[in-house]
Amino acid sequence: MRKSSKDKALTPEVFENLKSTKPPKNSVGFKSITTAIGQVSKYMNASDALKLATKMNQKGGFDCPGCAWPDPDDERSSLGEFCENGIKAIAEEAQNKTIGADFFAKHSVDELSSWSDFEIGKSGRLAEPMFLAEGAKHYQPISWEAAFEKVGEHLNNLNNPDEAVFYTSGRTTNEAAFLYQLFVREFGTSNLPDCSNMCHEASGSALSETLGIGKGSVTLDDLYKAEVVIVVGQNPGTNHPRMLSALEKTKNNGGKIIAINPLPEAGLIKFTNPQSPIKLLTGGTQIADVFVPITINGDVAFFKAILLKLLEKEDTQGNIFDKTFINEFTQGYDTFISDLKTYNFLECIKGSGVTLEVFNQVFDLILNNDKIIICWAMGLTQHENAVDNIRELVNLLLLKGSIGKEGAGTCPVRGHSNVQGDRTVGIWESAPQAFLDRIEKKYGFKPTSKHGYSVIDSIKAMYEKTAKVFFGMGGNFISAVPDTAYSAQAMANCNLTVHVSTKLNRSHLVTGKEALIFPCLGRTEKDYQKSGIQVQSVENSMGVVHTTKGVLEPCSENLLSEVAVVCGIAHATLKEKSKVNWLQYKDDYNLVRDDIAEVVEGFTDYNKKLKQPSGFYLPNGARERQFKTKTGKANFSINQLPNWKLKDDELIMMTIRSHDQFNTTIYGLDDRYRGVFNERRIIFMNREDMKLRSLKEHDIVNLKSEYNGVIREANNFKVVAYDIPKNCCATYFPETNVLVPLDSFAHTAKTPASKSVKITIRIV
Repeated sequence: MRKSSKDKALTPEVFENLKSTKPPKNSVGFKSITTAIGQVSKYMNASDALKLATKMNQKGGFDCPGCAWPDPDDERSSLGEFCENGIKAIAEEAQNKTIGADFFAKHSVDELSSWSDFEIGKSGRLAEPMFLAEGAKHYQPISWEAAFEKVGEHLNNLNNPDEAVFYTSGRTTNEAAFLYQLFVREFGTSNLPDCSNMCHEASGSALSETLGIGKGSVTLDDLYKAEVVIVVGQNPGTNHPRMLSALEKTKNNGGKIIAINPLPEAGLIKFTNPQSPIKLLTGGTQIADVFVPITINGDVAFFKAILLKLLEKEDTQGNIFDKTFINEFTQGYDTFISDLKTYNFLECIKGSGVTLEVFNQVFDLILNNDKIIICWAMGLTQHENAVDNIRELVNLLLLKGSIGKEGAGTCPVRGHSNVQGDRTVGIWESAPQAFLDRIEKKYGFKPTSKHGYSVIDSIKAMYEKTAKVFFGMGGNFISAVPDTAYSAQAMANCNLTVHVSTKLNRSHLVTGKEALIFPCLGRTEKDYQKSGIQVQSVENSMGVVHTTKGVLEPCSENLLSEVAVVCGIAHATLKEKSKVNWLQYKDDYNLVRDDIAEVVEGFTDYNKKLKQPSGFYLPNGARERQFKTKTGKANFSINQLPNWKLKDDELIMMTIRSHDQFNTTIYGLDDRYRGVFNERRIIFMNREDMKLRSLKEHDIVNLKSEYNGVIREANNFKVVAYDIPKNCCATYFPETNVLVPLDSFAHTAKTPASKSVKITIRIV
C-alpha cells in the first residue's frame, strides 16, 4: 500500500539513542573548531574544504549559503570569516557524493520518505533533472528541454495564471530572484509567496508602518558603538554565530548586553572566540549582562512595563524622553501616552513572567542610556500578535530618540543569506504600485496589481484546488510550513509540483500528480555561461549588497544556475508572446543587473557599485531620520497585551532549531548547547510542570494541539528537563510543525504562530 501524502510529509516517529547532560555555560571555543573539522572531513574532499574556507565571506569570494549576518566593511579575518554552522552549511552543499538516475531507480519515493530528514539531506547532491510520472513509484531522469516544456505545458493549460504558485527560498540571488518575479508577473500573476512570509514578515509590516522601511536601521559599526544592545527572541550562538563576535566587540567597547528569551542560551551566556588564542586559553567573554527569562509571548507585557516606568520617571523628574526628537520626527505621541496610562505596571510584570529584580536591572540600563539597539528574530515574529511585538520595541526606541543616530536603532536579524535581497528586487505578493509601474515602463507589459498569495494563502488555495501548479525556487517547503498534514494534502492536490534544489529534501517526496526536481548550482560552485564565469549578488541583514562567486567546479555537468532555470521556464512558457529576451540574460548576468538598476530603487549604476570590494549600502530612510511613512514621520503605535489564557492542563509551546540545524536542513542529531545528543524527538519542559504531570526525564509522551475545534497530534517525544519558564515548553521543527495551526498567524503579516502553540501532553 502506497504511503499517503501526510505520511510522507511527517518525520518518522522513531528514536535514536538520546543522551542528555547539563547544558554548557560557554559557547564556540575548541569544541566548535573540532566539530567544524569533523564535518568537513566526513562529508567533503579536503582540497575543496581548504579552497572554500579561504574564500567564504571574503571580498571577491562566495557568500555563505547559511545566515545573513553582515561581513565587516573593512578587513576580514585572515583566519576565516566563518563560523561552525557556516562550515556545516558548505559541508552540506559541497558534499562529496552525488545522486541521479541510479539512486532513484534503487530507492522509491515511499522508501525515501521513511528516512529521517538528516538521512535524506546527506544522501548526496542532486546531479540531473528528475521526473515523477503520475502513479509512478520512482523518479526517472528527464532532459532539461523536456522538463522546461512540461512546466510550460502545465502553466499554459491553466484556466488562469492565478492557478499557479511560485515560491522562493531566501538563498536565491538577486539576479535569479529579479528574473523569477519578472517571469511570474509577465505570466500574469502576483502569487509570489516566499520564506519571508514565515519569518520576518511581521518585522517588515511593523517597521514599514512605524518607520517607513521594512528593514533594520543599523550598521555593523553601530553595533560596536551601542551603549545597550537588547537581544530578544533570538539565539545567535546557533542561528548566526558570527553575531557573537560583534557582541564581544560591543562589550569590549563598554556596551551592555540584555538577553531576553524563554530559554537561557549558551551563546548569550559566554563566548569563546576561536580566533583568539588568549580567549581560548582563558575561557572567553561574558556576553549578557542581564538575562531575562521571559514567558513565551510575554514580550509586549515586559516592554509595556518598561514604558510605564519610563513614563513615571519622565513625569516626576523629566529629561527621560528625547522630546526634541519626538517633537520633530514623530507622530502620535499624545495618543500613545494616553493609551499607555490605561495599563497597570504590576499586571504587565505578571504577564511577562519576569521578577521585579530582573526587571529593575534591565530598566536601569535603558533609563541611563540612549544609544540603544534592539535585535530580534523568530521569537518575536511568530505569534498572532507578532506585529504588536515589533511595534512596541519601536515605541521604546522612539521615546529614547534611539533611531537614526550612531549606535542606536532597529536590528531584525534575517535568517537566510538573501531573504532580504529577494524582497528588495521584487519577490513580493503585494509589491508597491511604483515598482510595478517601473516594470511596465521598462518591459512594455502591465503587471497585475492584484495582491497574490502569501504562503498561508497558497497552501489553502492548493488544498481547495484553486491552485494547481506549485513551483519552488529553493527551500524545503513542506518541512517549513505549518500544519504539516493539511499542507501535504494541499501539495498532493496539485497537478504538478516542481522544486529547484541542490540536495534531496522531504518536499521532493510530497508531490502533486506529477513532479519535477531541477538540480541547480550551489553558492560554492563556479557558474559558467557564454560570457564567462558569472558573478552574482546578495543583500545582507544590514542592507549591504555585495558579490558572491563560486570557487569549486560544478559537481555535475547536468546542473544549471537558478538564472538559467528561470530563463528556461520563461522561454518555454511564454515563447514568442514574451516582451523579454529571456535567453540573453542567462549568457551574461551583467545584463540582468543593468535592468535591475532601471527598475529597483537604490540600484543605480549597479554593475559599477558592485565592483567595490565590500559592496554598497542601499538607501535607508530610517538611518537618516527620513521616515517614508504615510504621515512622513516615525509613528508611535497602540499595542494591546496578547489575549490568551491556558487551561489547567495546557502548556504554551515554541518551536526552535537545534544547534545541528539551519532552518529545515539537519546537519546532525546533536544540540550541544542545550546538552542534547543523538535525538530530535524531544520536548524541553520546566521541572515543576513535569512533576505536576508525574513525568520523569526521558519519559515518552504524545503531544496534541487544538485550535478552533481542530485537533492535531504529534507522537513519540522524549521529555528533557530544562530551565524554561513554568507553563512553557519547546520542541524542534519540523518535527512539531504538524501541531501549528494554519489559521493561527500574525495579524497584518500572516506569519505562522509557531512560537505560541497551546498543547496538552499524554504519557505513553
